[in-house]
Amino acid sequence: MRTLLFLLQKEFKQIRRDPGILKMMFIMPIMQLIILPNAADYEVKNIKLAVANHDNSEYVRRLVNKITASGYFTLTNYSSSYNDALQSVENDEADLIVEIPANFEQKLIKENEATLFIAVNAINGVKGGLAGGYIKNIIQNYNNQIRTDWVQFPKINPQPVIEVTSSNWYNPQMNYKKFMVPGILVLLLTIIGTNLTANNIVKEKEVGTIEQINVTPIKKYHFILSKLIPFWVLALVVLTIGLVIAKVFYGIIPLGSFLTIYVFAAVYLLAILGLGLLISTYAATQQQSMLVSFFIMMIFVLMSGLYTSIESMPVWAQWITKFNPISYFIEVMRMVVLKGSNFSDILPKLYTVLGFAIVLNTWAVYSYKKRS
Repeated sequence: MRTLLFLLQKEFKQIRRDPGILKMMFIMPIMQLIILPNAADYEVKNIKLAVANHDNSEYVRRLVNKITASGYFTLTNYSSSYNDALQSVENDEADLIVEIPANFEQKLIKENEATLFIAVNAINGVKGGLAGGYIKNIIQNYNNQIRTDWVQFPKINPQPVIEVTSSNWYNPQMNYKKFMVPGILVLLLTIIGTNLTANNIVKEKEVGTIEQINVTPIKKYHFILSKLIPFWVLALVVLTIGLVIAKVFYGIIPLGSFLTIYVFAAVYLLAILGLGLLISTYAATQQQSMLVSFFIMMIFVLMSGLYTSIESMPVWAQWITKFNPISYFIEVMRMVVLKGSNFSDILPKLYTVLGFAIVLNTWAVYSYKKRS
């Protein structure tokens, strides 16, 4: 025990003397947690719209005004030629074309129906799909509005009417920041913990101090624990700072217990720091450890459920996410923050992450070989 305390004292002194580590652990997460949630918006706005209008009528003007007044579209091209509108798409001046045929108003009034043509720039499939969905809903609402103006309902409507009411559970205002901020906080903790611990033992190798440690009677698990515990403590401090930022900047207060978050975070950090130490035991240089940790983190982040739903992934990808500790912590953070989940709700995920921690840290101890 005395040996471990001595090693921990050494590690904390090294961290305090290295201003780069402290900046990376505290300044970088604060800036990213303030900036990223405001940029990572699922909602698409400022869609550039081109209108090819072949019918200068009142109904068309009302339709165009309704589209531009929605707040999603910006009218960048208005002409009577479809080719001109298409040219604006090719010049990246428009994302979507609405072509209104001749006699649109006349057909709508006399024949009770009219057609429109919508062309979407689908290079960005997500943006194109959302833009197409937005404008179809706007046109549908416009159509319903016209029908309401035309039809004179009797005082007692003989037709059956279905009234639908809805409520948004856990996030009533549909605020995407309440969904993104907990996940981004998990991501920052993961990147910091993995990168710093992945370089820790390698740095000892490069400066030569590892040889001095290897000739001492220090046990391997004492050495690994001395590398893990300081960053484990600092990561929990970063988590606290992140929760304060979430409250101050975004008004996010977990509905569940803070204790639930910290218990799961403590176990999760053991797993993710163990992964970093495992990488560090195999790498010969800091460049190698950074490249390997970047490769692993890229896969973990993209398949974590932070930006895309795990349920929408292929079956084989969903199986891979079962071995991704990040996906468990993101889900738990959202459960506790938004739903108010308690220990009984997260126990299966806690046991899984605890299994990751035991395996990764045992592997790191085994793979670290003392050489005289």
